[in-house]
Amino acid sequence: MNLFRNLFSSSIGRKFLMAVTGLVLVGFVTGHLVGNLQIFGHPDQINGYAHFLQSLGPALWGIRLFLLACVAIHIWAAVVLTLESRSARGPAAYGVKKWLRASVASRYMRMSGFVVLAFLIYHLAHFTVGIAGTETFKANLDAVTLQHDVREFGIPLATAGTEVHDVYSMVFLGFANPLVSLFYIIAVGLLSLHLWHGAESLFQTIGWRNGKWETGLRRVVALYCILYFLGNLAIPGAILSGLVEPAAGTAAAAELIAQR
Repeated sequence: MNLFRNLFSSSIGRKFLMAVTGLVLVGFVTGHLVGNLQIFGHPDQINGYAHFLQSLGPALWGIRLFLLACVAIHIWAAVVLTLESRSARGPAAYGVKKWLRASVASRYMRMSGFVVLAFLIYHLAHFTVGIAGTETFKANLDAVTLQHDVREFGIPLATAGTEVHDVYSMVFLGFANPLVSLFYIIAVGLLSLHLWHGAESLFQTIGWRNGKWETGLRRVVALYCILYFLGNLAIPGAILSGLVEPAAGTAAAAELIAQR
């Protein structure tokens, strides 16, 4: 009990909580990207994948609540540590503001965090809750039948003939809106910067950032963040540019034909 209390009451404990919750959230956004990249495959793939997640029922809500708890703890720890840091410096410390050897990511860490939070709320409202969407899409939301069995890394997720939500069209039509895509690209760019500095801080907190590992870890973090941004950029970029057309027979194809 004392250990649990110290995690929330001490600066070291709060830094540890930020590191652990940050690691969990990095895993989530990576998995989320892998799932979204299935938009480039047959519609059955992303539809079957989404159906499998939805079929988890209470377990899925348990995962969502756990992730929300991680987000809440991460934000709380960041705010408290920031206030403690300002209090320790005192008012005199703000007479001259200097950024010495500070990366762009670390300079705008708090701002990028708030923008990412706003984006997360909108993204959930748009793609998970389904607040936004065209009438064509809404009319076809539950009218999709899988044509093939769906597997992920050899694991069966859904079988042919299963009625599923048309997540493929939802994602395609969502990113076909230039304003949505622009907001998405900006938010993902800021998230990538947030991850860049956050991952380096995480390694420092758990003691891996030392003279032997520092250079290598920085390169790995930089490579991950660049690939993460490019992977997310590829989805709206391909849809807006017309490099990827919606599959025939989907609600996305019907909506885009109607618009033309």
